[in-house]
Amino acid sequence: MRDAAPEVRDAICHRYYDPYRREVEAFVQRSRDAGICVIHVSSHTFTPVLGGNVRRADVGLLYDPRRRSERSLCERWQRSLRARRPGWIVRRNYPYLGRSDGLTSYLRRRFGDRHYIGLELEVNQERVAGNALPAADRAAIADALCEALALPITRRARTD
Repeated sequence: MRDAAPEVRDAICHRYYDPYRREVEAFVQRSRDAGICVIHVSSHTFTPVLGGNVRRADVGLLYDPRRRSERSLCERWQRSLRARRPGWIVRRNYPYLGRSDGLTSYLRRRFGDRHYIGLELEVNQERVAGNALPAADRAAIADALCEALALPITRRARTD
């Protein structure tokens, strides 16, 4: 995107990013109005090498360390994911800081701790086959999050 013409960047933001951002914000607002706390997980990939530096992680879990609920949830998610994928390097606030500017930071400021928990899942692109993370790995990540949240794991069809 950095090398795209400004009109291309604007068109892509208008078509994809802006509607997504508005819909997420509206959802959190409706949830807050109903007295519900939202746990928002934004998912991205990261390049294994940036600026000549090898990034040493398979998965990064990003959060704002000043927010106890986010820190605690990511610690539990990390433990659970490491148990499911012991060969993976699972790091917190890596390869980026979880408090960097972005949608989750904006929503934290707008809605506060009681109504919004914003996490980011970063997956090393070396783990991605084609355009998708393998189903077994997606299930491991989701099941680990469910365990961290103390929710039942209901999907039993596995390809492990």
